[in-house]
Amino acid sequence: MPNPRLYLLGAALAAAVTCQAQAEDYTRWVNPFVGTTNYGTTNPGAIVPNGMMSVVPFNVMGSETNRYDKDSRWWSTPYEINNKFFTGYAHVNLSGVGCPELGSLLTISTTGDLEPDYRKYGSAYKDETAVPGYYSNRLEKYDILTEVTATARTSAERYTFPAGKGNILINLGEGLTNESGATVRRVSDTEIEGSKLMGTFCYNPQAVFPIYFVMRVSRKPDASGYWKMQRPMGVESAWDKDAGNYKLYTRYGRELSGDDIGYWFTYDDLKEGEQVEVRMGVSFVSIANARENLDKEQQGLTFDDIRSAATKKWNDDLGRIRVKGGTEEQKRVFYTGLYHALIHPNLLSDVNGEYPLMENSGTGKADYDRYTVFSLWDTYRNLHQLMTLVYPERQLDMVKSMVDMSKEWNWLPKWELYGRETFTMEGDPALPVIVDTWRKGITDFDIDAAYAAMKRSATTPGALNPMRPDIDPYIEKGYVPLGFYAGDMSGDNSVSHALEYYVADNALAWMAEERGDKEFAAELRKRAAGYKNYYSKESGTLRPLKADGTFLTPFNPRQGENFEEVPGFHEGSAWNYTFFVPHDVEGLAKLMGGKRQFVDKLQKVFDEGLYDPANEPDIAYPYLFSRFGGEEWRTQREVNRLLDKHFTSKPDGIPGNDDTGTMSAWAVFSMMGFYPDCPGEPFYTLTTPVFDEVEIDLADGKTLTIEAERTSPDDIYISSMELGGKPLKKYRVSHDELLNGGRVDMKLSSRPRK
Repeated sequence: MPNPRLYLLGAALAAAVTCQAQAEDYTRWVNPFVGTTNYGTTNPGAIVPNGMMSVVPFNVMGSETNRYDKDSRWWSTPYEINNKFFTGYAHVNLSGVGCPELGSLLTISTTGDLEPDYRKYGSAYKDETAVPGYYSNRLEKYDILTEVTATARTSAERYTFPAGKGNILINLGEGLTNESGATVRRVSDTEIEGSKLMGTFCYNPQAVFPIYFVMRVSRKPDASGYWKMQRPMGVESAWDKDAGNYKLYTRYGRELSGDDIGYWFTYDDLKEGEQVEVRMGVSFVSIANARENLDKEQQGLTFDDIRSAATKKWNDDLGRIRVKGGTEEQKRVFYTGLYHALIHPNLLSDVNGEYPLMENSGTGKADYDRYTVFSLWDTYRNLHQLMTLVYPERQLDMVKSMVDMSKEWNWLPKWELYGRETFTMEGDPALPVIVDTWRKGITDFDIDAAYAAMKRSATTPGALNPMRPDIDPYIEKGYVPLGFYAGDMSGDNSVSHALEYYVADNALAWMAEERGDKEFAAELRKRAAGYKNYYSKESGTLRPLKADGTFLTPFNPRQGENFEEVPGFHEGSAWNYTFFVPHDVEGLAKLMGGKRQFVDKLQKVFDEGLYDPANEPDIAYPYLFSRFGGEEWRTQREVNRLLDKHFTSKPDGIPGNDDTGTMSAWAVFSMMGFYPDCPGEPFYTLTTPVFDEVEIDLADGKTLTIEAERTSPDDIYISSMELGGKPLKKYRVSHDELLNGGRVDMKLSSRPRK
């Protein structure tokens, strides 16, 4: 049965926003340039919340004289703020990821004679402006003002030209994708259509998929046609000397296919200040759907209409959380973080409900919004908990999407991308997301199918189990030994794999118990305690185990810092993983010798620079202090320090990859004063909010308010708390307790309460 708490989703949530909130422009606190350097891999392009379409300035391809480009350096983003060579607007992009993909269908405007070589037509730019839903710059080479905005599945571009000859180009050969090959066809004087192959994300050669597009220009050109790069036999790179030339097709009107192709529109007599607009619709199903998306989302709308609608969407979403107090900088960090947390996952289904089936060449149709880009190894830790709390109608559709994926190809997603499983990172992260969502009252999805898929991934032998290929020794021994999966210890991530399975099985154990599957629940709880096998008293950390059950020797628990490869651990050292047992913190403390030893060792992680703020395994570390009475002040101090040091409103204001909003979600929760401390368990650890008041709109039309009484900015420690008007002594509260209480009141002090 649907949960009554969700009856007022969607429209009711919007209606719950107060008149004061509606009048507030929350977009003014967002700086889309945050995270565009320091490997944050965000971008300042135009997008609406969780939209399919994004329109992003592409500046990571070099010129003839500057080969500092995507092919000579590992770029996983279409934009880096220190680069200044613009080669077009990329349509449909990823934000905050560590592997390159998408970022294609590049459109650009030029003046003068037509030039199809991006190394020659690219331009420096100035006067950048970016706000949620809108981006603009001026191309110095051509003195053209460029502007872009977006709807959920389409884009609108406006180019203001100087007098004379002007061109609009779409380049289908370049971009961030690891695949090549495209087709374009002329439909009319002002419309073209086509497709491009995408995929091979993070080295998975099978994770490929097409994107379909329809593009229109607002004015009939004086000339138009195709181009294609022709290279001599044996030449593969466009940077090779005399690599080839671009052939223009001026009288050919059917379709063209190839790796380096494009289409152009030329206008001979533009007046000073004359504007030409470009509209594009995309789909991952068909050209017909791309056209329908474009027609239905833009019919009768001007560029400014579309921009205004995008601004309203962002204000409605950002306005579901309202803050008072704090500094101007803190508000910018907070709302920029919330903005980044609302980019992925994003829409996959078209306006008619159709979407590409998971790992299938067919087409499905849903009566809900189907989502994609489930970077779950990242987002299962906090982003989906943020969606559940503040945007539950979207989280419901995201869970429905995951469950339907399991119906379509037997498995829940791990790191899904446009209907393809990339198998990036490790673990079984969909399990905690689904259990966490269910336990927080969002239950209007097919739990029978969900449970069957979860149990399948937790029991199927490794040879038949793409989610847990090393499950056999995990079940038999309680751990994954070195070399079992990777075969090569230097690239082995055995400890990381097992730790993720422990968290997933802990979540599944609750669901199994709830469904009366008691024997399986007991088995899962036993599995979830298997982390104890890895604890080494000698090193004081978790330590890789060999097949014979002995510890890896020699062993340096600090090896692995700065993404250095280390046996047993993925993207981190033993210190980044040793405290990653969120479901049994007390058990881990007992292994370490008790509370005092646990706390001292955890404090050492922060004091000696062993904490990595830029990656997921240890991001919940500062909240672990609060599991022990009298140590909660350490959480409050460390969270305050981490926010001040690593999160700013500058371009380098995210400590590394944003990981599809995960790092930003950490900042959002931490600044509000509470954090989801264990994936799959409906609990939060309270800490000091940076604001005097936080108001969060809830699904039932109510509001959760967190108020902090302080006399100076140095008051970062909680001296007393009330929940729902009653004294609150504990620092870990359940989701229901927090929401039913409705209000948290804190009194703060400059001295810790020990």
